[in-house]
Amino acid sequence: MQYRTFGRTGWNVSEIGYGMWGMAGWTGSEEKEVNKALDRSIELGCNFFDTAWGYGEGLSENILNRTLRRHPGKRLYVATKIPPKNLKWPSKPHFKLDEVFPADHIIDYTNKSLKNLGVESIDLQQFHVWEDNWAQLDEWKEAITKLSDQGKVQAWGVSVNRWEPDNCLKTLRTGLIDAVQVIYNIFDQAPEDNLFPLCREKNIAVIARVPFDEGTLTGTFTKQTTFPIGDWRSSYFVPENLNSSVEHADALKPLIPAGMTMAEMALRFIVSNPDVSTTIPGMRKIKNVEANMGASDGNGLPDKLLNQLKRHRWDREPTGWSQ
Repeated sequence: MQYRTFGRTGWNVSEIGYGMWGMAGWTGSEEKEVNKALDRSIELGCNFFDTAWGYGEGLSENILNRTLRRHPGKRLYVATKIPPKNLKWPSKPHFKLDEVFPADHIIDYTNKSLKNLGVESIDLQQFHVWEDNWAQLDEWKEAITKLSDQGKVQAWGVSVNRWEPDNCLKTLRTGLIDAVQVIYNIFDQAPEDNLFPLCREKNIAVIARVPFDEGTLTGTFTKQTTFPIGDWRSSYFVPENLNSSVEHADALKPLIPAGMTMAEMALRFIVSNPDVSTTIPGMRKIKNVEANMGASDGNGLPDKLLNQLKRHRWDREPTGWSQ
């Protein structure tokens, strides 16, 4: 496992972290299997875990709590997120701050997460949605300053809405944000335009989420792929999205190096970018943990292949189904 400095926090974090959305709210998440996968990731050097209260209303945080207890001698970095008060993902430009993140809500859910996680201080507390037109409002600033002064939070972050990487730039310029979480993968390269340069300038950490484009970049989907009722992906991969996603993924298959899977190529594309502090694939099975952690060996993709993959950038606009 390779490690990178997490922006101005100075933390030394694994360049492959653990996305814990799959710990709750998806089908096929059995806790016994999940615990083994989490433990295996730690054995392989993973030390950054990203969860949220919204992942099963605290269930994922409680799973991480038990993981921390099983590894008391390890320095494991805990990142979680405050849900929007209106429980609407993503936020919309017309939402007002007091509808989504009033001060008492920020404080209340930070305390809930502290209890769920069983920690005295959260390493990284993030806003689970964001609108940049809230940047200059004082209420959220006063709340996070209070929580920081109390020692309940070490660093603060924003998780940017899907396909809106620029919807946080003014907020990052306030100097109050230590990390930004954004979708970045072979298809979603737009963060390279404006977000990554600003993060370099301000020494703000970058968490690349959705490295496999919700599964498309594993190369295993077809236009006939279906998901069980209740699985979030059944509402995301509507025919309009599934068909186009499969076509874009199929176009990548001739570029996969011998002996490499599309999923490995997708991860290596991300870790080849020094602007990324860590990426957080979701994992529920040991075999996926071992494959994903294996992509962190200090060997990025060759420049020729990176240049070819750059041409597969796919700029998309948020839609009713993109959530």
